[in-house]
Amino acid sequence: MLSPDGRTMYLSCQEGHIYAFDLVGGVSRRVTNDRGPKFSHYLHGVSPDGQNLAYIGLSTANGDVVTNVYTIPAVGGEDVQITDDGYPDDGSEFSPDGQWIYFNSERGSNLPGHAQLFRVPVAGGAPEQLTFDERVNWFPHPSPAGGRLVYVSFPPGTLGHPENVDVIVRVLEEDGTSRDLMHLFGGQGTINVPSWSPDGRRIAFVSYPIGDAMSGSLSD
Repeated sequence: MLSPDGRTMYLSCQEGHIYAFDLVGGVSRRVTNDRGPKFSHYLHGVSPDGQNLAYIGLSTANGDVVTNVYTIPAVGGEDVQITDDGYPDDGSEFSPDGQWIYFNSERGSNLPGHAQLFRVPVAGGAPEQLTFDERVNWFPHPSPAGGRLVYVSFPPGTLGHPENVDVIVRVLEEDGTSRDLMHLFGGQGTINVPSWSPDGRRIAFVSYPIGDAMSGSLSD
């Protein structure tokens, strides 16, 4: 994903680290620290000022898979762990003012896989739940002006975020109500990372076209 100034591309790589690639000079560097072979970094957000990255740290130590929200300076440095618990967390992304991190988590339910949307202060604190429905909600992306979230919603009972399923791209409005933007065949990869246009009028997404495509409008 791009830095706000458009000069740097940040990438998650298969060997578990995040790299920065200078689009002007063509030089790459590793951003993340070595936390051992059983820890992987999955990039999801760049802060509005370009100074920090939000990522999901996945640990497989002791045979258990544990995911938490972290931040790290974009130039490299000390990791900051934002969540520290056994709940599956994913999709961490900064708010436009840089004060919050939005993410999805299973902490709001006792049902396996039942992810809902949350946000947590960047400075740390208790997560705040944002959606409360029967569907499985992933990857919240705040609009450039704030106030809206776009996210992908899986059918009830979905475990994880599989590909090749019927999903709904939804918009969570500032008043807490959700509406369907489009129904499509997709899932994993549909809207994993920041996807709003700078003017907040469009989103980018991926569908796996089978049959007729369906679309929706972001206009009021």
